Amino acid sequence: MTDHELPPLPYDYDALEPHISEQVLTWHHDTHHQGYVNGLNSAEETLAENRSNGEFGSSGSAIRNVTHNGCGHYLHTMFWENMSPEGGDEPSGDLADRIEEDFGSYEGWKGEFEAAAKNASGWALLVYDPVSKQLRNLVVDKHDQGALWGSHPILALDVWEHSYYYDYGPDRGDFISNFFEVVDWDDVAENYQDVASTYE
Repeated sequence: MTDHELPPLPYDYDALEPHISEQVLTWHHDTHHQGYVNGLNSAEETLAENRSNGEFGSSGSAIRNVTHNGCGHYLHTMFWENMSPEGGDEPSGDLADRIEEDFGSYEGWKGEFEAAAKNASGWALLVYDPVSKQLRNLVVDKHDQGALWGSHPILALDVWEHSYYYDYGPDRGDFISNFFEVVDWDDVAENYQDVASTYE
C-alpha cells in the first residue's frame, strides 16, 4: 500500500498573483488538497485492514472514498503543475497542431473548454482519448463524475468554489479567463507527448 503525500507547489504561494492570490493557493493546497491525500490514505488503510480481517462491511464506502479522494489528489497535482508564473500565451508545436486538428482551431478548443469550465461542478479537463485517438474536453462533476474511461487528462482546471470565490466572488467566468494567463503549455505539451507516444 502506498502512503500518499502532498506534493509541494512547484512555485511560491504568491507566484500566480494577481490571477490567483497567495491566500487562495495557501488554503487550496495546504488544506483542500491535503484533505484528499488524507482521505485517500485513510480509505486505503481501511481496505487493507478489511482484507486482513476478512470483514468487508465497510469496504464499499472505502472504495468510493478511494475513487473520490484519489481523483481529487491526482487532479490537484496536475492542476498545480499545469500552471506557472511564466505561463500564458498559446500552445505551440505538436500540441498546437493536434488542437487545430481535433478542434478546428485554438479558438475552437478554448471556447469549448471555457464552456466545460462554466458548466462543471468540479473540473474542466482536456484529455487524450486513446480509443478514438483524439483530444477531448470533459465536464467532470466533483472529481470523478463524467470521466471518460481510458482517457488521460493533460490539462486540468479546478472550478470548485474554493478555487476562486475568495478572489472573484461569484464571477467564475473571470477566474476561467485569468487561468489562461498562467497555463504552462510546456507542461501540457509534455503530458500530451507522454500519452500520445504510448498509443500512436
